[in-house]
Amino acid sequence: MISTASARDIRRQCFARPLPLNSKLSELCAETPSHAFLVNPASQNTYLYLAEYIKLFSEQWFQKRLGTLKLLDWGTGKGHMTYLLQEQDASVTSCDIDDQSNDSAFGQPTPIIAKCGIPILPLRHEFLLPFANDSFDVVLSVGVLEHVPNEEKSLNELHRVLRPGGLFFCFYLPQRFSWTQQIARLKGDNYHDRLYTPSLVTELLKNAGFRPLDIWQRALFPKNTVRYRNYRSAETWDQKLCAGTPLRHLATNLEFVAVKPTT
Repeated sequence: MISTASARDIRRQCFARPLPLNSKLSELCAETPSHAFLVNPASQNTYLYLAEYIKLFSEQWFQKRLGTLKLLDWGTGKGHMTYLLQEQDASVTSCDIDDQSNDSAFGQPTPIIAKCGIPILPLRHEFLLPFANDSFDVVLSVGVLEHVPNEEKSLNELHRVLRPGGLFFCFYLPQRFSWTQQIARLKGDNYHDRLYTPSLVTELLKNAGFRPLDIWQRALFPKNTVRYRNYRSAETWDQKLCAGTPLRHLATNLEFVAVKPTT
């Protein structure tokens, strides 16, 4: 098993890797305004290292190749994380709420899903999942948990379908004191009606039966809409400030990896 200190080391080493941009992903998204953030190098880079992190952490945790594990991309949305994980030879089940809203894979233009032939399982209940107990080794949530009607019941369902010893990765949770969230709310944008702190995340996870392995803040600098002259340098400074200064509490995202204990 991986200790808390080792979990942090894996994340920091992985996020520091200079990964090449995925030109095919950029081409797939170039003509779709809702996917423009994946063409921006600074933004695409964050998803590349998140996919790499899932691979590296999972393989070290299970001592198996990623391709032998069963992954659930819960709330697939635009399909980019499923795509990037499949590029890593992962076996991914992708699902999303069967709705016409922009938060659903069924309610927005999805060139990644359409052109790559990624099947999306429609979810027709606000929290119940159509999977048996202990179905997956890894569950992934990217910008989903903060939008569900009942986060406690959704977490309980994710715990149910994850096998004992399985991993739960959650990225892009909006942080309570994020400067970008505060500006959005001053403008009347309450897209994220729930904001999170590390202590709240820890409480939610423990109530659902998960054990947190690593919780961190990320994205002090905006990435989706800002183009940096040197996006790798901007990312390096972003991570340094989030890791070693109180400015981390102003970062946009709160993220974690947790485990479903075996006992």
